[in-house]
Amino acid sequence: MDVKEAAGDMPADVDLLVSADEMLTSDCGIAQNMAVAIHGGRIVDMGPRGDMARKYRARETVDGSGKLLMPGLIDAHTHVCQQLLRGRLFNERPMIWTRILVPFESNLRPDEVHAGAMLAGVEMIRAGITCFADSGGPHMDQVAEAMIELGLRAVLSRSTMDTGDAIPTSMKESTGDAISRTEELHAEYDGAGDGRIRIWFALRQLMTSTPELVAGVLDKAKEKDTGIHIHLAEHRGEVDHCLVRYGRRPAEWLDDMGVAGDRLLAAHSVLLTDREVRMLAERGAHPVHCPRANLQSHGFPKATLFREFGAQVGMGSDGAAGGPLDLFSSMRLLYLACRCYFGLPVHDATAMSARDLIGFVTSGGAAAVRMSDTIGSIEKGKAADIILIDLHQSHLSPITPTIDSYVSFIQPADVSDVIVAGSVLMRDRRILCVDEEHVMARALEARESVFRRAGL
Repeated sequence: MDVKEAAGDMPADVDLLVSADEMLTSDCGIAQNMAVAIHGGRIVDMGPRGDMARKYRARETVDGSGKLLMPGLIDAHTHVCQQLLRGRLFNERPMIWTRILVPFESNLRPDEVHAGAMLAGVEMIRAGITCFADSGGPHMDQVAEAMIELGLRAVLSRSTMDTGDAIPTSMKESTGDAISRTEELHAEYDGAGDGRIRIWFALRQLMTSTPELVAGVLDKAKEKDTGIHIHLAEHRGEVDHCLVRYGRRPAEWLDDMGVAGDRLLAAHSVLLTDREVRMLAERGAHPVHCPRANLQSHGFPKATLFREFGAQVGMGSDGAAGGPLDLFSSMRLLYLACRCYFGLPVHDATAMSARDLIGFVTSGGAAAVRMSDTIGSIEKGKAADIILIDLHQSHLSPITPTIDSYVSFIQPADVSDVIVAGSVLMRDRRILCVDEEHVMARALEARESVFRRAGL
């Protein structure tokens, strides 16, 4: 990140200079006519567009005239390996896990996972998602390879399960194998892609994890200094499971095991008592709500209560099987849900704000993936993970230039440019990092192949 300035008043050389009519600041304000200088994959300076043009000589420029510059979005809980299931789960009767997900995932081949991951990556780029956390599936090495090729930032885990009657033997591992295979993935891919790929330990869910696996994962996460990704308080069966076996609710039992700390990324976090919400917040755990999935089958996430207790909340898509990888509509869905469920009964118009929501998909997501010092806002020294929004749209022009307005109206199709670690992955809606038509053709072939074997 060494920016070498020429003699006298000559401009300094940088890799990239990105300008925009408007920029979302770290305090959710809107600054006018700004530019960001990028070198070595990081933001080295920002300021008024004219001043920046005089200060820096860029090898490449991105002209954001008529556009809003903002941090890339962070999908803090998704399932890349389920990309080929898109549309298959809508309005399906229970149990989706045993009837569809298990047959599908257990039949995936490495090349099919790679094909689906490439398609997921393209969809994320088009939706302004520059970083994601995947809780794991089969052949996660292929997901890592796909993200290295695409240029996205990813926090990947293996789906570890060492018990449970509802899963086939082919998906179940011994406790030792579950841990050692994650160690192997970590050794091969943690830090790959010039540091964009990180490997974590994970627990699929408590119903498929023995106490020995939970303890082993915690020990290894501490040893490797990784986070722990888990589905938590998602289903009633999970609560019953923990109450019957341990006499404690899921979050309480995780706390007893020492897992409910700042390493924990707790996807869903819906079926929680107020007591559990406070405990998780006090421990520094990171709840990640998935509004689309939660509201159709799990319940109302207590985002407002987590916020009041000081937790940094993230947001996830939960994968493409049940809907698009669209965090913009997820923000609006969570806003309406919280206003309806928590606000209306007590006449509280402040149950959720646009600032809260944009925080969930930026700084909150960054905290959930343990990268607050790297991503989540546009600041000097942080990674240059940036997106541009084309404001020259009938639904965005004219519009009052406030965070409230933009959270209310921006759609994925408005994302025009995407930059990750200083590399331009999409310019003016054209994907630069991969042949999109080839990716879609491969994904179609892979979907038909795995569906035949899985009987779907």
